[in-house]
Amino acid sequence: MTVSSATSTGTTTSTVPSTTTTGTTTAGASTNPAGIDWNALIESEVEAKLAPATTIETSITNNQAKISAYQQMQTLLSSLASDALPFSNSNTTSLSDSAFSARTAAITASGDISPDAVLGMTVDNGAPTGSYTLTVQQVAQEQKVAGTVVSDESDPLGYTGAFSIGLDGGTSANINVTSSMSLQDVVSAINAQENTTNVQASVVQISGSQYELVLSANQDNANIVTTSTSGDDILTNLGVTDGSGNFTDQLQTAQPAIITLDGIQMTRNSNDISDVLSDTTFHLYQPTPDGTSLNIDISPDTSQMTTALQTFVTDYNAFRDFVTSQQQLNSDGTVSSSSVLFGDSTMTDIMNQLQSAMNTTVGGLSLNDLGLSFTDTNDLQLDTTTLDTSLTDNLQGVEALLATQVSSSSGDLSTMAPGTNAPSSFTLDLAVDGSGNLVSASVGGDSSMFTVSGNVIIGNLGTPYAGLALDYTGNTSQSITVTSTSGLASLINGIGSTASDPTTGTLQSLVSGLQTQDDTLQQQVTDIESEASTYQANLQTQYAQYQAAIQEATNTLTYLQSLMDAQSSSTS
Repeated sequence: MTVSSATSTGTTTSTVPSTTTTGTTTAGASTNPAGIDWNALIESEVEAKLAPATTIETSITNNQAKISAYQQMQTLLSSLASDALPFSNSNTTSLSDSAFSARTAAITASGDISPDAVLGMTVDNGAPTGSYTLTVQQVAQEQKVAGTVVSDESDPLGYTGAFSIGLDGGTSANINVTSSMSLQDVVSAINAQENTTNVQASVVQISGSQYELVLSANQDNANIVTTSTSGDDILTNLGVTDGSGNFTDQLQTAQPAIITLDGIQMTRNSNDISDVLSDTTFHLYQPTPDGTSLNIDISPDTSQMTTALQTFVTDYNAFRDFVTSQQQLNSDGTVSSSSVLFGDSTMTDIMNQLQSAMNTTVGGLSLNDLGLSFTDTNDLQLDTTTLDTSLTDNLQGVEALLATQVSSSSGDLSTMAPGTNAPSSFTLDLAVDGSGNLVSASVGGDSSMFTVSGNVIIGNLGTPYAGLALDYTGNTSQSITVTSTSGLASLINGIGSTASDPTTGTLQSLVSGLQTQDDTLQQQVTDIESEASTYQANLQTQYAQYQAAIQEATNTLTYLQSLMDAQSSSTS
C-alpha cells in the first residue's frame, strides 16, 4: 500500500520513502555520530500506522471474490430460468413462446406427385393441430406484357409525350418521355415510380440487335392499366398497346390462386395464403394434377421440446457443478481457498429449492416419466427414448407436470399469460358498464393491481399478479374464481428469476451490499493512508530536528575538545 494515494480496488504495496539524513551512508542506511538509522525508525513507525489498512484490504479482496461468485450464480440461474420458461407456459394460453405450442407440418401425396413441388408451409406456434386434404386448381400469377422489337436499347427513340401507368384499382403515376430518351431511359423512368404503381419495367434482349420492353405487375391477380395523357402515344409506338389501348402481346395473364381444403373451394390473390388456417401459411408453387391431392398433418413439434429440455439439463448441471465447486475441502479437511461461498446460506437455500421443485409430481407423473434422472454425482441426465414416448403418448400429462395450469370458474374468462407469482386461488371481481364494456378488475376490493385494456386484464408490475393476463368475453359484472397450479418448470423458472433478477433479485441484493461495504472499507483504507502520509512527514521533520541538534552538539563537543587540546599543549 502507499501512504500518498488511495486505491479503489485491490491491494497496492510500496515502500515508505526514505528520509534525508546527515552523516555518512553505507549500504542504503543512514548513519551519524549518534549511530541512529533514522530511515529505519520512520519506516517502522509508519508501517505500524498502516497495518490496519492491510487487514481491511484483505476484507475487500475477500468481498470481491464473493461478488464474482454471486455474479456467476446470477448468470447460471438466469440461463436456467430462461431454459425453463418455454415449459412454464401452458398451450391453453395464447403465449407463443410455450414449448407446447410448437408445431410441425407433414405433407404427403395421394397420387403421382411430389409434395415439395406443389406446397410449402409455415406453421407458427399455437397453430391448430389436425389433418387436412388440399388440392391446388391454379396458382396466382401476375400480368406480364411485351412490346415490339427495337434495334438498340440505348439509341434515342425520338418520341415526346406522357402516359400514366398503374394497377387496376391502385395508384397510377405519369411517366414523361422526351425525344432524347432511349428504351433503357423509359424503363428507368417507369421503375422510378414502382413503389407507387407496383409496375416494374425491364428490357429483354432477344438477340444482338433485338430489344423489347416488358412490363410486369408486382401483385398477383392484378391487371396493368395504361393511358396516353399527352403528345406521342409512347406505349403504342413501342408496340405495347394497340390503337385502342389494348395490350398487343400478353406474356402472362393475371389470375388468382384457387385451392380446395377439405372439400371447400376458395380463391385468393396470392400464392402465400395465411387466412385459411390460424397461424398457418400455405406457399403454393404449382397446381396438383388431376386425380392427386396433398395430405397435411399439423401436430405438436416434439423435437423442439426434446432439444429445449436437453438445454435445460445442461444448464441445471452447470449450476449444480458450480454449487459443488463451492463446497470443496482440502485433503486436511480445511476449506479450499476457491470455495469462497462455502457454507453460504443463500446458495444452499436456492439449491434446496431447485431440488424440491425437481421432486414435483402432478397427476402421478414425475421427472422420471420425462426420462429425467440423477446420476451418482447428482447430475441430471435425460433419456430421450423415454421422453419421446411420453411426448407421443401423454403430451397433456407432460404439459400438466411442467407448466402452470390456470383455470377459472367461468367460460367467459380465459388465460393469455399465467404469471409466476399469483396466488394459487383468488376471486376476481369484474365490473361492466351499461354498454357491456369491462371497466375494472379487482381482488378484495383493490383494483390497483390490474390494468384493463378493452377485454384484456393485465396484472400490474410490483403486484403478485404481475405477468398475469386474462381475456374476458362476458358482458355482465361477475365474480370469477381463478385457480392455478405450478408445474415443475414454472417453479424452477420462478426460483431462478427471483434469485437472478439484475435489479431486485436476491443475489443482486447481496452483490450490492458487498459493493457498498467495499466502498466504506476502501474509504477507511484511504483515510489510514492519508493519516500515515501526514505522520511520515511529521516524523521526517521531527527527526531532522533531532539530527540537527545532535550534529550541533557534536560540533560543540569537537570545538571544546580542540580548545582543551590546545590549552593542554600550551601548558606543557
